[in-house]
Amino acid sequence: MFTKIAHAIKGLTQSTLKQFPSLPWRSWRLGGLALLAIVSLAAVVSAQTESGSVQKAPTVATRPFVVLPNQSLNDVQRKLQPENKTEELTGGEGVQLRVAIQHEKNRADAAAELHDASDDVYYVLEGSATLILGGKLEAPREAQPGEWRSPRIVGGKEFEVKKGDLIIVPRGTAHQRTTAGKDFMMILIKVYAEGMPRTK
Repeated sequence: MFTKIAHAIKGLTQSTLKQFPSLPWRSWRLGGLALLAIVSLAAVVSAQTESGSVQKAPTVATRPFVVLPNQSLNDVQRKLQPENKTEELTGGEGVQLRVAIQHEKNRADAAAELHDASDDVYYVLEGSATLILGGKLEAPREAQPGEWRSPRIVGGKEFEVKKGDLIIVPRGTAHQRTTAGKDFMMILIKVYAEGMPRTK
């Protein structure tokens, strides 16, 4: 490639000098073409160096994988059963995926929520709950950046969710869950746009 560029520049220089043999700026023209040749060559070398030095490779896992056999899942469920608890399976500050198993029993005071930058997925493992989706938060307050809370939802749709149900709650969707007089357990999957925020 370099040889072709050099020949092209040499041919251009000679052609120019033949066409204008008596002009006083002949020597200046020659110097300008030489400078052009150096700049062109430097640009080619730089481009080749950059393309040669950047080696793309697959990313490396930042967290360990999780395989939870049925027996282990049952053990986690039994551990959470007595109270309103959550067992984190993966997640953490800056991570875009959070997976947890959540147990709720006879909880009627849960606030309505809306997330600006995260999607929720629920898979019901046991029991049932009343879920309100959509509508608008009444008198919303921002508990954390992008995390909204409210006493109730106005204009939402009510669902009775039970074992085996899968629920997808996109970001920006108001949602509220109550387990008054019920025992409820689910897998919670949260997908964050920019990583999980720091917990207070």
